[in-house]
Amino acid sequence: MKTTDNFRKHTSKNPLQKLLINNFFNSLLVVVQDIKIESVLDVGCGEGFTLNKLSENKIGKRLEGVDFLETAIELGRKIHPNLILSQGDIYKLKYQDNSFDLVIATEVLEHLEDPRKGLGELKRVSKKYLLLSVPNEPFFMLANFLRGKNITRWGNDIEHIQHWTSKGFQQFSTLNSQLSILKIRHPFPWTMLLLKKV
Repeated sequence: MKTTDNFRKHTSKNPLQKLLINNFFNSLLVVVQDIKIESVLDVGCGEGFTLNKLSENKIGKRLEGVDFLETAIELGRKIHPNLILSQGDIYKLKYQDNSFDLVIATEVLEHLEDPRKGLGELKRVSKKYLLLSVPNEPFFMLANFLRGKNITRWGNDIEHIQHWTSKGFQQFSTLNSQLSILKIRHPFPWTMLLLKKV
């Protein structure tokens, strides 16, 4: 079966990798547990691991995911048949304005040539909340480098073209003042923000 980097990351047997992923999901669940949400869209959902975690914890009733990679969607439909997953483009989401209570994009914006345009689409289809996460630099690259990953690029993932410190990402997310930050978490080595449309 053909897999993806994201699938390998989430199914890794490496104890450190498992610890980091579990810590990430625990932070995500804490961040969203107090908000009332019925519908969730995960943009850049990969194989649906985040949506499945929400489903297991009875968060949201309508859970949908969109990913650019057809391989990820096909695999996700096999391993998470309870989820609605489809192929799509973050720059042109097929949903109407204000379609979902919560829109998620975890580990997505750092891959985009135009993250501001991507964020604009996420905001457009969100009724109320956005949950975003990106690598917290320079800690993400340092963690990679120290464990011998991407040594020749000083720990930088080849697919990461945007790099934010935690403060820089907070500023990026609220630059046009249509979003306000409700919660900030730092599950190592990421920055996670819960934002509300204003």
